[in-house]
Amino acid sequence: MKKTTILFDMYGVILKESKGFFIPYTYGNFAQSEYERITGLFREEQLFTKASNGDITSNEFLTRLGFADPHFHMVNYIDNFLTLDEGFIPFAEKYSSVYDFVLLSNDVSEWSAYITQHHGLDKYFTHKIVSGDVKCRKPDRKIYEIALSVTGKRPEECFFIDNSVKNLVVAEELGIKPILFNRDQEEYGGLIVNDFTELAALIEK
Repeated sequence: MKKTTILFDMYGVILKESKGFFIPYTYGNFAQSEYERITGLFREEQLFTKASNGDITSNEFLTRLGFADPHFHMVNYIDNFLTLDEGFIPFAEKYSSVYDFVLLSNDVSEWSAYITQHHGLDKYFTHKIVSGDVKCRKPDRKIYEIALSVTGKRPEECFFIDNSVKNLVVAEELGIKPILFNRDQEEYGGLIVNDFTELAALIEK
């Protein structure tokens, strides 16, 4: 079946930072005496996971960490510590009229919305499936099923571009064609690209 849709991960694909720098960013904004408290919030309470699952809002998340101005720190972090891959917009300009572009991202709802608005990406996506909105995360099979349901696409119509092998494995089990965006040099036996130029060449075949 002809491919009509490309599902894109955000972190490690559209953004260069695959893991992000938010945890070190947080430590950098507090005194060392606060580190044990912050570590507990990240590790034991899984505060970041709760935020990206939509269990708490961005403001609640950042306030619990101790930020007095949560909106400022969301914006400051995204603007100054995350980098748009310079190849994405040229790729999107060429191919978003040929394929439906769908964002499939693990992220805090408000952060994802700000990122796509800040970089002018919303016009490229027909749908955005974000963990904080749908309350489940990759590699949970459910989020892929939600993406297929929302878009009305069959698995065999879709490419899925991600920098995490474990996320690609689940997509492939569903019949989606997986492609590793090789940001982190993971071992993978399937299709691999290193940048958007290589991705363009692959989908043109």
